[in-house]
Amino acid sequence: MELPVEILYGIYLGLLTGIIPAIVSGVLGFLFKYFTGVTIPGFGVVVLALAIAGVNGGLLALNDPSVRASERAPAILTAIIVVLMLALYAHAQGDKLGSTAPKRLSLRSLRNRTLSADVVELVGGRGRARVEIVGEVGDMEGYPPLSAETRAAIADGEWTFPADVPIAELETRLADRLRTEFELADVSVSMDEHARAIVQAAPPTGGLSRRVPDGRRAVSIAALMPTGVTRGDEVTVFTPGGAVDGTVVSARSSPDADRVGGASAAPASAGDDLATDGGSGDAAGTDADVPSPSVPVTTGGEGRITVAVARSDARPLLEADRGRVLVRSRGTRREFELTALIRRAGKRFRRVSVVAGGPLDGATIGDVDVRDRYDVAIVAAKHGSWVIAPRGDQHLSAGDELFVVGTRDALDGFAEVAA
Repeated sequence: MELPVEILYGIYLGLLTGIIPAIVSGVLGFLFKYFTGVTIPGFGVVVLALAIAGVNGGLLALNDPSVRASERAPAILTAIIVVLMLALYAHAQGDKLGSTAPKRLSLRSLRNRTLSADVVELVGGRGRARVEIVGEVGDMEGYPPLSAETRAAIADGEWTFPADVPIAELETRLADRLRTEFELADVSVSMDEHARAIVQAAPPTGGLSRRVPDGRRAVSIAALMPTGVTRGDEVTVFTPGGAVDGTVVSARSSPDADRVGGASAAPASAGDDLATDGGSGDAAGTDADVPSPSVPVTTGGEGRITVAVARSDARPLLEADRGRVLVRSRGTRREFELTALIRRAGKRFRRVSVVAGGPLDGATIGDVDVRDRYDVAIVAAKHGSWVIAPRGDQHLSAGDELFVVGTRDALDGFAEVAA
């Protein structure tokens, strides 16, 4: 048989017989390095590999005249070389893995993983991390699918948390915040060291029982509904038996509402959604002070209102046929009002950092002309200290932080320029 064919046959034979010696060499290399810190000498690996392969007694096969004089000598010698190469490579990899593997690995250490320093921002002397939700927000098995609006709101939201807590705690905090702000039935969060989170969520469950605080009772009554009543409003219901203060958990405006029907204790499945002005009834209000366009509100007129009241105050509502509703003011939260107005206009906030050598480094806001050129507005700038509504002569340099308002496309374009 010709020499090239013998060599190919030897490689084939070496690969077949070298698998087990390579696995053994790699495992032994890892164990020795991990537990003792000692590397097995290469000669020992060679002897072990050839002994396991069983090629005529290991190294003695090289001096065996029957091997040297055999017609198959090239194939056998090639197989021996392949076995040695596989064993030495596997041993080197096992030794490397044993030197880099953590010596003490426990469930507690896995749970106490913290975020990478690359994603930590110093705000007011404390580390903060902005969590990025990657991919599409998934559905949870056993629940109906989320609405497209809720998915977009979760994915586009800004979620900032302290950076000095374990990742497991950050996952819990993000899940609790999503569950509270969107009234979700269940949330699952998985986060890595770079603050990238994968979220699965279940839509809000029906029924009023989740919205009624402990120790209170949901009672509904027919009434002339004001325009704009929303879930969470504080109201006073006047009846012949007296005035009762409560919190709105459901309200409905309907021209066909029963004018004479008396009040009744609201069952858990009744009156689940507020009537809306062209909105969807399944949207959940995230802030009762300043309802966003997705928060359902009454359109006014005859209807029914369900309020959560103390058990001792339920009787006047149960005995009355009708009531008069007075919405009590809870004050004005200007920061929420501003945020709501900006969102209603289709704008978003974003925090942008000025990088060294970029178009913003060393320039002033007026020089860059961000409003006309990029269609965004800088509402705050940190140049040593925070400046609210900076003027056009405000200097910018590498490391400055900017809060910018604009449409999503405009903010993306400006962020690319700044970076």
